[in-house]
Amino acid sequence: MQNTYLHYFQNSQDSEELPSKLNDPFGIDPPQIAKLAAKELQAYIKNNPGIWNHDFGLESSNSGKGKMFGVLVVKTNDDHLGYLAAYSGKFADESQLTQFVPSIFDDSSDDYFINKGMERLTEYGLEIKELQQNNAENNQKLIGAVKEKRKQKSISLQQQLFKHYNFLNTKKQIKNVCSIFENTQHKVPPSGSGECAAPKLFQYAFENDLKPIAIAEFWWGKTPKSGERQHLHYYPACNDKCRAILGYMLA
Repeated sequence: MQNTYLHYFQNSQDSEELPSKLNDPFGIDPPQIAKLAAKELQAYIKNNPGIWNHDFGLESSNSGKGKMFGVLVVKTNDDHLGYLAAYSGKFADESQLTQFVPSIFDDSSDDYFINKGMERLTEYGLEIKELQQNNAENNQKLIGAVKEKRKQKSISLQQQLFKHYNFLNTKKQIKNVCSIFENTQHKVPPSGSGECAAPKLFQYAFENDLKPIAIAEFWWGKTPKSGERQHLHYYPACNDKCRAILGYMLA
């Protein structure tokens, strides 16, 4: 099978050691086969520092930011075993990160509306800063007006963005992220919904007829101030963004 994002294990794996069913993405102890895939991905991350335009904070206590990575062990239609890799969120320059499944959202959608929208938000921010530096008498009203414009633009941009997040489930049915969240407590998707590692992995697997076998997510990099993440430790999928999405995708 020719697939850019499908990685085969460095050492052959015995199918008898595979779990009988997909593990719970919200569990805390991934199956051994998923841990083996994670170890291979960790070695790749460590051995290819040149592809990352990002400081993970492992060499400095004063800078950098860690990130969540994930692997999904899969089987092809012809029964070959491999795994997919993904990371949560975005990197500043993703052009070299060809080992990872793509985002569900395509930045080029609608003539790059997201990039243009973010540029406009930046312009509003600069305008506010300039007004704040000038102590003119009527600037407070102007600042308030520009802040309101920025707020409304941000809301509009977020809603337009959500329209492009459409998820497949195990039956290859499609559902938009807004519909997925409408019956949840908060009714609307949190910002960044769909950009975690797990939804990316399952989306790519379902799109390409790959059978999910096991999943694992781990933290790579500096521990955040909250102390909730530790380098190389495994973690379950998040509740606020992924619970509803994966609930739909995995039926």
